[in-house]
Amino acid sequence: MTDDRPQIHPTAQVSPQAEIGPGTRIWHHAQVREGARIGRNCILGKDVYVDFGVQIGDNVKIQNQALLYHGVTVEDGVFIGPQVCLTNDKRPRAITSDGRLKTDADWEVGTIRVRYGASLGARSVILPGVTIGRFALVGAGAVVTRDVPDHGLVVGNPARLVGYVCKCATRLVEVGRGEERVLMRCPTCGETYRFGGEE
Repeated sequence: MTDDRPQIHPTAQVSPQAEIGPGTRIWHHAQVREGARIGRNCILGKDVYVDFGVQIGDNVKIQNQALLYHGVTVEDGVFIGPQVCLTNDKRPRAITSDGRLKTDADWEVGTIRVRYGASLGARSVILPGVTIGRFALVGAGAVVTRDVPDHGLVVGNPARLVGYVCKCATRLVEVGRGEERVLMRCPTCGETYRFGGEE
């Protein structure tokens, strides 16, 4: 019989009010705050920060020094690269307009959803109010300011859509068009996709 209890490194700080699923591993100096929920079989690398109330699904891999702030929801099977930052404040200020230090009552939390199977490249930044689609791929260093469609490939600052990727993360190749739809195929695994029109 295998032991599928969470494995938490002694240097990690995990709130007793956080929920950690079986088989999840949390490494050196990671911090998981109260009310966070982390699913089954996840990996949180060194120095990962998971803010209060963050929701993380099953089989998620979060690389070293990634930052997930309050308001973030990560679905199953997501990859978050090293030093990725998922933010939650569109108008950040330390103080109010009259010079007082801001409190929780002085701002509105912005939300981010990263959908099933998506991947966020190293040092990418996701701004609040954004949804990253299923199996989308955000390039390293991209600054994402708007929604990314399912299977979308985005790069740059601000991030722009430059193509589509397969479930296996290979860039898709267009093989046909018709009736406002584009047929694309993966050159690695051969899977085909149709984009546009009624999905």
